[in-house]
Amino acid sequence: MGIVAGLDSSSVSTRIVVCDADTGAVIRQGYAPHPVEKGPEADPQAWLMSLGEAAGNGLLEGVQAIGVSAQQHGLVALDADGNPVRPALVGNDKRAQSAAADLVDALGGRAAWADAVGAVPQAKHPVTKLRWLARTEPANAARVAEVMQPHDWLAWQLLGRPARRTTDRGGASATGYWSAASGTYRPELVELALGHQVRLPEVLGPAGTAGFTPEGLLISAGTGETMAAAFGLGVGVGDAVVSLGASGSVFAIHEEALADPSGTITSFADATGRHLPVVHTTNAVRVLRGTAEMLGTDLAGLSELALASSPGAYGMVMLPYLEGERTPYLPHTAGSLHGMRRESMKPEHVARAAVEGMLCGLADALDVLRGRGVAVHRVFLLGAAAELGAVQAAAPGLFGARVVVPQPAEYAALGAARQAAWAWQVAHGTAAAGDGGTGYPEPPRWPAAASQVFEAGDELPVWQAVRQQYTAVRDEVHPGAFQREG
Repeated sequence: MGIVAGLDSSSVSTRIVVCDADTGAVIRQGYAPHPVEKGPEADPQAWLMSLGEAAGNGLLEGVQAIGVSAQQHGLVALDADGNPVRPALVGNDKRAQSAAADLVDALGGRAAWADAVGAVPQAKHPVTKLRWLARTEPANAARVAEVMQPHDWLAWQLLGRPARRTTDRGGASATGYWSAASGTYRPELVELALGHQVRLPEVLGPAGTAGFTPEGLLISAGTGETMAAAFGLGVGVGDAVVSLGASGSVFAIHEEALADPSGTITSFADATGRHLPVVHTTNAVRVLRGTAEMLGTDLAGLSELALASSPGAYGMVMLPYLEGERTPYLPHTAGSLHGMRRESMKPEHVARAAVEGMLCGLADALDVLRGRGVAVHRVFLLGAAAELGAVQAAAPGLFGARVVVPQPAEYAALGAARQAAWAWQVAHGTAAAGDGGTGYPEPPRWPAAASQVFEAGDELPVWQAVRQQYTAVRDEVHPGAFQREG
């Protein structure tokens, strides 16, 4: 075909990649920051202005289709004229924690929510933000006539605010009022949260088209950042992604939605017609940073220290629950260091225990997915800490899988561009017939991300012993933590 573009509007910036539609090769890129957000709110117009700046200097010249990804869990509440009733509520808003608890109780518990929409309300979910709005700003709540997420709103603006409003399966599955299992909205949950019904966007299939601009530019369905990044990476069935931020997330591609009465698994939809179950941990790189500060070094120095030790950290085990934990559900606990002996109390062994403890905590999250029948043969490891030698050495054995560390790239924007190419092919009847069991045509086959690959090899039994040591300590200190009922 020709040229497509993908844009990713994150919480801090807009990034655009312009790609060859057939090969996925990046032709040019654009970037613009967002204004610094004051608290957990944002002016949607600032996203649009940032997009315009990033697309300046003819960046989009010759582009035939655009895909949009954006930060997840944001809520743009609009009045009857399609104008925001207040600034958008973004995903990291924690003010709605009590509203989440109210909603859980109002529907009859965590299991009822997991059965209804595959997710238990948390402060970040749009359904919870609606509850918070109804309780704290009733006048604004009464004016809400329709709701969108950031990527929906941006695509709508690019199209000139047409009568048709759209979203995609991935974005809809992050709202708390759309079920990935049934593929339908639960409008009664919107009314439970807000007090009245609102207009909800039409949910498009993965290769759907939101519309065409007056110039004939195709705008694809768009999706959330997580789904777009998975599509840009080329993640498929049998793959999992472990993201190392201050907190951690583990997700995989699966053929069916997973309802989890405990709420440990959140059942998203992916960008290809499959499903994307996610497990979160509260603690990841914050464990490494905290330990590095305690030892008077940085992350690179911590890694060097850890590599001077040996697997098992001379018998020491760190339970990495520094800020409480979600997986296992231990919201009020603290981290702890076990197995200390005089000869083991050295910086290198503490550093090694921190690296192993963080990775074992994430391996626990992987095991939650495996326990529900999710195949994990290969793990993509993302985040700056994935570049640390100590992490790369330990991860394959502790995860029990080949580990892939992709080179840094704009994967969410690349996923959005790939979606745009797919939608253009479908709209013009040139897409390959589907044979993957999703019911959709095949997406364009772009090359896999450039990456390094790490395997445990002959050391696997050693790492299995390290994991067993960790599990024994965890279960002794927190018995039954993984048998929590919903």
